[in-house]
Amino acid sequence: MEDPAAPGAGSPPTNGNGNGSGKGKPAAPKGREAFRSQRRESEGSVDCPTLEFEYGDADGHAAELSELYSYTENPEFTTNRRCFEEDFKTQVQGEEWLELEEDAQKAYVMGLLDRLEVVSRERRLKVARAVLYLAQGTFGECDSEVDVLHWSRYNCFLLYQMGTFSAFLELLHMEIDNSQACSSALRKPAISIADSTELRVLLSVLYLMVENIRLERETDSCGWRTARETFRTELSFSTHNQEPFALLLFSMVTKFCSGLAPHFPIKKVLLLLWKVVMFTLGGFEHLQALKVQKRAELGLPPLAEDSIQVVKSMRAASPPSYTLDLGESQLAPPPSKLRGHRGSRRQLLTKQDSLDIYNERDLFKTEEPATEEEEESASDGERTLDGELDLLEQDPLVPPPPSQAPLSAERVAFPKGLPWAPKVRQKDIEHFLEMSRNKFIGFTLGQDTDTLVGLPRPIHESVKTLKQHKYVSIADVQIKNEEELEKCPMSLGEEVVPETPCEILYQGMLYSLPQYMIALLKILLAAAPTSKAKTDSINILADVLPEEMPITVLQSMKLGIDVNRHKEIIVKSISALLLLLLKHFKLNHIYQFEYVSQHLVFANCIPLILKFFNQNILSYITAKNGISVLDYPCCTIQDLPELTTESLEAGDNNQFCWRNLFSCINLLRLLNKLTKWKHSRTMMLVVFKSAPILKRALKVKQAMLQLYVLKLLKIQTKYLGRQWRKSNMKTMSAIYQKVRHRMNDDWAYGNDIDARPWDFQAEECTLRANIEAFNSRRYDRPQDSEFSPVDNCLQSVLGQRLDLPEDFHYSYELWLEREVFSQPICWEELLQNH
Repeated sequence: MEDPAAPGAGSPPTNGNGNGSGKGKPAAPKGREAFRSQRRESEGSVDCPTLEFEYGDADGHAAELSELYSYTENPEFTTNRRCFEEDFKTQVQGEEWLELEEDAQKAYVMGLLDRLEVVSRERRLKVARAVLYLAQGTFGECDSEVDVLHWSRYNCFLLYQMGTFSAFLELLHMEIDNSQACSSALRKPAISIADSTELRVLLSVLYLMVENIRLERETDSCGWRTARETFRTELSFSTHNQEPFALLLFSMVTKFCSGLAPHFPIKKVLLLLWKVVMFTLGGFEHLQALKVQKRAELGLPPLAEDSIQVVKSMRAASPPSYTLDLGESQLAPPPSKLRGHRGSRRQLLTKQDSLDIYNERDLFKTEEPATEEEEESASDGERTLDGELDLLEQDPLVPPPPSQAPLSAERVAFPKGLPWAPKVRQKDIEHFLEMSRNKFIGFTLGQDTDTLVGLPRPIHESVKTLKQHKYVSIADVQIKNEEELEKCPMSLGEEVVPETPCEILYQGMLYSLPQYMIALLKILLAAAPTSKAKTDSINILADVLPEEMPITVLQSMKLGIDVNRHKEIIVKSISALLLLLLKHFKLNHIYQFEYVSQHLVFANCIPLILKFFNQNILSYITAKNGISVLDYPCCTIQDLPELTTESLEAGDNNQFCWRNLFSCINLLRLLNKLTKWKHSRTMMLVVFKSAPILKRALKVKQAMLQLYVLKLLKIQTKYLGRQWRKSNMKTMSAIYQKVRHRMNDDWAYGNDIDARPWDFQAEECTLRANIEAFNSRRYDRPQDSEFSPVDNCLQSVLGQRLDLPEDFHYSYELWLEREVFSQPICWEELLQNH
């Protein structure tokens, strides 16, 4: 794990002339020339090119399928093929699978499913492997990777139509409840891939079916489109008195983290859970469409822009062709004032670790010393992150609000148009009018935003402009409706809650949701590259470690790459899963989102994400933990070449690792979701010294990642003090250019009324009370509510027809004996009470 105070975390110390001399060294006589020569050297050393990355729901189809398998599992492709061919020869003579007619293929699959229902565990596993070979695309009969992917998709639709999913779901239930396998794994000192063979085969078949059927293509037939919608419904809703499939997978995650089932292949479980949630609830584009539809249903104006398209059109920051602007050097005091005051000297040394839009030096040059203040801040941040449990139990520490100071202007060429339309909340208009009325009239009118009598003309114009950009969110409407339902439960009646897939999933998760969130974060912590190995941490490598450990250097290198890749895929699946859940719950109801968010915060999600970013993010994003010739489907078509240490070190030719950049953006979006408009959580970012950690992530030239980093820096700027803002003017300018504007948001000065420290605890407690009231009203309501009418007529009550269970008449006499005849009745007491 890279220390936050390591080179690159801060800028080189500078003197008043702007040269990059080290701390305590005399300044060069020609600061500008020295700086230019240093810039020329840095340009020739290490530079991060703009990353051509397109954010989406998931990676390419082949990449998503290849990540299901670890390289340790590669020999099992041959095993699956052998099991299929042995079974196929006994059923079909002289033909291959691809040569059969569709009816013959269906008949063979039906026979396979019949042979699954055998008592022998070994025979059942062989048949399951034959089904897995079909789902993998019958690669033994294919000539290219395209053919393998085509037949894999075709076979998965065929398998689903013949009822394979239901059959494998029953087998999965059996394996989860297999106490013998659990106890055997618990007794072993080291768990390997052999302990989860049956589970891996079952989960692989289910994953391939979900991933192949989920993928939509224009050439799909009507039958396939119908099958896709039927499959989505089957996964979304409870069928045959069983819970939705996602809840079964969540229960596997909690069982794994509790230590009761350490042999579970957790990577496959998480990948399948993520894809099931994405398939049933919808991806990011579907979310945007649902948001537009819901706003129209609530009578709200349409969105000003499509946020997905705006982010896609944004350009990453790149270094300019001009040298460092004089504006920054003007911030430093003259050298004569530096001799007497250590504080002034610190002010000088706190130079901007600037965003690479403006940067003129090598951002990644390891010889550069960190500045004194950045060193202390970052090292304090690491100590704070390591002790996050203690800090979270304390009250947040709030620095005194700095006095308003004008920011020094820099000569920066701003774009003609800002990317986002500005937004104003109703609360902002009310606050503006309250201040104006107090100033000009001497009293306020509460929430009245229409009466402008007595206010000067400029205030009228300001209110008009604010109202033009007023934005009412779906969450605002939902909160208002919830307040009305709490106030008037009788007159408004019962709320009609539509049974959407998202609502059904939340109802199923509700009572175990804290355990689900803690389990996911535990696994994320164990998979993070910055985590140190601890004896009490969970073992997430059970489905990647071979039975026999490597004995050669080449085998060790291959296993090391496999383990790192395994961890990266786990981080990718958890980050995408949590982000999808938060976004869907927020759209469904704001208090569902807040409930999940609070439990993530209580489980230390904020310091965990900061700990993840407390590393060399550029190295993480450009890591090459992959061996392309061993990836599916390539490894099933080509004869594997002899691997050498040079070929393993070379990796692939990609500019960056898609899954790692995807994970970083998801985690930043997750952090934004948790902290937006939550001042107590924003203070956690300040307490954990997140500013230098986040600023280092700006070295990655990717517009979307930079945008979410700048958002996180913007919300805490008011708490970081005047000196930090003066020393980071270029970051402030980048925030102005890329992040959405709130018209009267005083983020750059620290004068916001919401920055009062005594409101933080009350804010979180009020939110928690509102969440509990919402969950209690909607989900904990008993059958006999206190507001339901009471029937006092004896004959009416006795004449009601009760629905009894089908087997009640078998145990009726026993029930009479236990509940009636054996119970003593004191008639005198009964008469006295009535």
